[in-house]
Amino acid sequence: MRIFALAGRRLVASIPTLFLILIGVFLLLQFAPGDTVDAMMAQMGGGDAATARDLRRFYGLDLSVMAQLGNYLWRLVRFDLGFSAIYGKPVATVIAERLPATILLMVASLSLAFFFGLILGVVAARGVNRWPDTLISTLGLVFYAMPTFWFGLMAIVVFSIYLQWLPAGGFEDITIGYQGLRRTLDIAQHLVLPTLTLGLFYMAIYLRIMRGSMLEVLNLDFVRTARAKGMDETRVVVHHVLRNALLPMVTLIGLQAGTMLGGSVVVESVFSLPGLGRLAYESVIQRDLNTLLGIVFVSALLVIVVNFIVDLLYARLDPRITTGT
Repeated sequence: MRIFALAGRRLVASIPTLFLILIGVFLLLQFAPGDTVDAMMAQMGGGDAATARDLRRFYGLDLSVMAQLGNYLWRLVRFDLGFSAIYGKPVATVIAERLPATILLMVASLSLAFFFGLILGVVAARGVNRWPDTLISTLGLVFYAMPTFWFGLMAIVVFSIYLQWLPAGGFEDITIGYQGLRRTLDIAQHLVLPTLTLGLFYMAIYLRIMRGSMLEVLNLDFVRTARAKGMDETRVVVHHVLRNALLPMVTLIGLQAGTMLGGSVVVESVFSLPGLGRLAYESVIQRDLNTLLGIVFVSALLVIVVNFIVDLLYARLDPRITTGT
């Protein structure tokens, strides 16, 4: 129960950080030229000064910056993310429509990166300075150095255009209207290339971390003791080395949750995925402040939840955390 108390205190302590992030983003956006009304009138093909003035008064954009910030924070306390003038619906509705694609992409990419990074890192460490280590390390360096947008475009060219195995973009085939299991398989098929594009980059990081962590733990005293007792090498790795070597990997999940959200902007743009990353880009271009702040709020909540789960996993792997040693 102590670990839940510690994680709960961290969860509560993250709330002021969340508000500071929102305030910082709000104030930074005030330095950008134009506002939501300018973007709306550009979409309408123009308008007179009186119309622009009335629209700013309607959306509260004629108030001072601090007054607008105060109104936004007061709405946020009441769990009201505001109204999107560009999309013509509540921000919560806009985000709810885009959130599933981003969550599926993140979970699939993170699972791929963690699983194969773990396996390849262990194989590289077991065959250190031999051909498996050289091959895996070289592949990891290639995936890490390769720009995600270029890899995504090349994947479309090879697997969608040339081989015609996978869809080139989108979240699902909306022209047919699949239901049930068939729709699930269709969505999974559309997510294969985006998942590989985003996941292989992070897999390269995880395998390097896992390889270094394995090599460090393999040289510790308790591992040499287990070997001296005649324990099988596979059992030494699984029961003694792997659990300790996983600690940096689990920590890295929490640290990279935010960067993966940022990386999804490029991937969602390349594959035309209707996710939060692409929505954030569109909101910046259209100066939709309420939607952008809502995305920041939801993204920060996702990162907080991921780190909460990571804290629980870390304590599971390292009992010293629960005892305070």
